[in-house]
Amino acid sequence: MARFFGELLFELARSLIGGLLERAVLKAGAWLDARVPGRRTRIVVGLLLGVAAYFLIPVLAGLLGL
Repeated sequence: MARFFGELLFELARSLIGGLLERAVLKAGAWLDARVPGRRTRIVVGLLLGVAAYFLIPVLAGLLGL
């Protein structure tokens, strides 16, 4: 029973985080498509995506892998 609740909690957390990330990416994509980004905007967005890929994604994967 404890294992079932643990798996249920894990799946709920995974779907919630996945849904939030998906919505954030869709909103960012729509924002970038709505206007023509300048050179500075592209550099800032690229750096932020690089930081997210280097730090946040491995941390989330580690937390979900517990």
